[in-house]
Amino acid sequence: MTFYDLILKRRTIRRFKEKKIPYQILERCVNAARLAPSVANLQPCEYLIIDGEDLLDQVFPTLGWAGYISDGTPPPAEAPTAYIIVLINKEIKAPKYRYDVGFGVENMLLTALEEGIGSCCFASIDRDRLRKNLNIPQKYVIDLVVALGYPNEAPVEEKLKESVKYWKDEHGVLHVPKRELKSILHRNIIASH
Repeated sequence: MTFYDLILKRRTIRRFKEKKIPYQILERCVNAARLAPSVANLQPCEYLIIDGEDLLDQVFPTLGWAGYISDGTPPPAEAPTAYIIVLINKEIKAPKYRYDVGFGVENMLLTALEEGIGSCCFASIDRDRLRKNLNIPQKYVIDLVVALGYPNEAPVEEKLKESVKYWKDEHGVLHVPKRELKSILHRNIIASH
């Protein structure tokens, strides 16, 4: 599979198999994020891997799962088997850190997928509860949480028609509407519509 094929294959996964991810793969995901571009090379991002079974339950209820569908929260048997929490070290003055987060997380997601691991990114987080549950020091901004696990679903991309809302069909397959390339690509000028 080419790198481009990997990008085309990547979909958000919210249902996972009960199979532990080897720590070396999680570490590899963080290393891929670490090597992403950084604005002014300030490197404010740090990463907290959560894969201890006793801690997974401390993260799960702090996340806002799939708001567009009624059964968006996975049942316990299909919960993530690891999380990587993206932290911003406030002692490193990096006002444009969100670019770094985006660059790094995309590297992380694609590295995970190359290993057969699905992922779901969360910005909808009860940050106060998560900080308390995991004793995360105040010197860190909790930016994103990436849920990881071996996929137990296979969402499909479809042409965006009327709504951006993802949905499940009668077979339980998740459909994710995406804008077509021709609707977002401009060459040399942006034509008036």
